[in-house]
Amino acid sequence: MYQTIIMPVDVFEMELSDKAVRHAEFLAQETGVIHLLHVLPASASLSLHRFAADIRRFEEHLQVEAQSRLETMVSHFSLAPDRIKIHVRLGSVRDVVNEMAKELAADVIVIGSRNPSISTHLLGSNASSVVRHAHIPVLVVR
Repeated sequence: MYQTIIMPVDVFEMELSDKAVRHAEFLAQETGVIHLLHVLPASASLSLHRFAADIRRFEEHLQVEAQSRLETMVSHFSLAPDRIKIHVRLGSVRDVVNEMAKELAADVIVIGSRNPSISTHLLGSNASSVVRHAHIPVLVVR
């Protein structure tokens, strides 16, 4: 069905991602590969030189923790582990998802959405931003 699926996840809010797992698996079917992606916000405060080393250490800690949680999340899938790739990147969710979609020539994005607010027009803010800027199909799972 789909060969390359990007699934942005928030490893610190797993119940949101768990809802999307079965949908991503279904789209992957026999041969597809799912790319789990956690995006950490890039630090905008590196100009505070006194704190730059502390900020870098904190970001490194978050990257290690996110990597570990993504590795744990692989067990939530019934697919073979070699068909699930994990990625941790820095930036905005919207930009990183779109960059990865181009880089991998992805077929579809599967993203979970939290409870919407009126300001995000019936989707969570990250899901809404991905949908508005994606150049490939996006499946939003609630």
